[in-house]
Amino acid sequence: MSLPVLNNFPVEHLNDEQLSSLAAAAKRARVAALTMVTAAKSGHPAGAFSSMEMFMSVFGVANLTPKNCDSLDRDFVVVSHGHTSAGVYAALSEWGFVDREEAMAHFRNCGSAFQGHVTREVPGIDWGTGNLGQGLSAGVGFAIAQRANGRKGRVYVLMGDGGQTKGQIAEARRIAFKEKLTNVVALVDWNNIQISGDRRKVMPCDLPALWAADGWEVVECDGHSFPKLYDALKNAGKNGKPTVLLCHTIIGKDGLGMEDIPDYHGKPPAREMYDEIVKHLGDSPEVLDKALARRKTPPVYKGRKVDFPPAPSIETGKPFDYEGVKVSDNRGAFGKALADVGKLNYGKADKTPIIVFDCDLMPSVMTKGFKENCPDNFIQCGIQEHCVATMSGTASIAGVVPVWAEFGVFGIDEVFNQQRLNDINHAGNKTVLTHVGLDVGEDGKTHQCIDYVGLMRNMFGWKLVVPVDPNQTDRATRWMLKTSGDICLAVGRSKVDGLKEFTGDYEFEYGKAVKLRSGKDGSIFALGYMAQIALKAAEILAKENNLEVSVYAVSSPLAPDMEALKEAAKSGPIITVEDHHVDTGMGSIMIIEAARAGIALPKIKTLGVDHYGASGTSDAVRVEMGISAEGIAAGFLKAR
Repeated sequence: MSLPVLNNFPVEHLNDEQLSSLAAAAKRARVAALTMVTAAKSGHPAGAFSSMEMFMSVFGVANLTPKNCDSLDRDFVVVSHGHTSAGVYAALSEWGFVDREEAMAHFRNCGSAFQGHVTREVPGIDWGTGNLGQGLSAGVGFAIAQRANGRKGRVYVLMGDGGQTKGQIAEARRIAFKEKLTNVVALVDWNNIQISGDRRKVMPCDLPALWAADGWEVVECDGHSFPKLYDALKNAGKNGKPTVLLCHTIIGKDGLGMEDIPDYHGKPPAREMYDEIVKHLGDSPEVLDKALARRKTPPVYKGRKVDFPPAPSIETGKPFDYEGVKVSDNRGAFGKALADVGKLNYGKADKTPIIVFDCDLMPSVMTKGFKENCPDNFIQCGIQEHCVATMSGTASIAGVVPVWAEFGVFGIDEVFNQQRLNDINHAGNKTVLTHVGLDVGEDGKTHQCIDYVGLMRNMFGWKLVVPVDPNQTDRATRWMLKTSGDICLAVGRSKVDGLKEFTGDYEFEYGKAVKLRSGKDGSIFALGYMAQIALKAAEILAKENNLEVSVYAVSSPLAPDMEALKEAAKSGPIITVEDHHVDTGMGSIMIIEAARAGIALPKIKTLGVDHYGASGTSDAVRVEMGISAEGIAAGFLKAR
């Protein structure tokens, strides 16, 4: 019996024939999910069973099909409890997205698209979720992108009940209500069982009250009833609020001995139990034998290709020039360039929308100008960084250019996992860190972000730009906005000189070090604005020691300029300078990459942060850390 066409709710209510077809498909899907985890000897069968009617219903009614799942003008579906992946893949196979036999045979098999937690490589999966509690933020990001592009599609977010106590979910609920995202529909698998036992004993919470307190329409529903799920989904959002369906379910539903047993949250049944359950569901245990036989051969299906979003269609305008002593701070130059580009593209139907997310820091991160120029594209999110890190990532793959400007310790240290998921999902997040290194000296050690290069280095797709001056900042900002992929722009708050090397026709080139001074007696490679302090160190060395030292300005620490390094290696000792953890930043990266490239380096010394800093002016903290102009000069002499 073929499944009925239910996309976009073509009927008022489901008839008996449609219900019979869905019930039969749910049984087949349970067999497939159970076979997956049993063949793999790992997985989460009970949650897959309790969510099955929810999965089948959402993938049925959503404007999401095997034909349109790679487009942007459609509905989006996020599975937040991604560990129930066997159930998701089984449901997707029933709706024609993937091959059932391949999924059963190669679930959790190295080289297969059917990983243990859902990933975007599987058609129908719009976001690869990791830690519980991230999915609703992802859905909010999709909904904001839909609105910015004038699309009417819905966003469905499926969730488990055990993670409902997580703070990021509350952040997402509040933003969805504030932004009036009536097209967001959340479904919670309310089975009251989690790994450690009864949810009400592990960490009790009043689920209806939590959602109602944040302004959502709360609908309690039988999560195993196709007619009730269909009706509830069809009516969601009609009261002018985002809607949550709290779906009463039984963990392990229709799984005989698995029902209501916490053990089967995360382990497959023994063969005898598997056979009993499959027979109960009307199928033959031979399904597992066939899957095991096929599992001995390599996986055939590697999944669809998931790439970074395409380069946006925007005008980037003409850069501003800053030349002189202490003319501007780099964060100010970023803000001015952002406002300029925003104004050029705002409201133009043929341009990719630029959306700026703010976490109550607009005056400090310099996004006020953008808000004034593009008021509808400025989203105030309050102090809710975890949600914003995720939602800005999903917004990027749904067709906008998201910009999230934030202090370093909040935009990368606090939300590393969320930024890591942006990397895994090949997002196009533009994160601007405005208070990094020791440039935020007075705030003290808790707010001196001295590890952002190392954290970005721990991921595989992010690009990191640390500009030298306001001119390079302006050009790097415009480059970032027009470039695909996850990009972090890290800028300071102190006023710095505007250097002529970055004015006029200069264009920012990722991975290119800029030689600010030539010398025959060695070289200094300095990160970002520290290049300006390195120039002063070179002057000291020339005046007091008669040494001519080259100074290279590095703005792409994750992508060292090998040609510049080869050139420098010919002229004597090299020192690297950064107001970053000395063992995990630019210097360590340059040494590793030089070794990999077979570049023979002379004596090299790394200068940077070797302990948590004091509270004081940035100049004073750099002196205490040994990376003032005098400290750099002394370090160079020790390297000779």
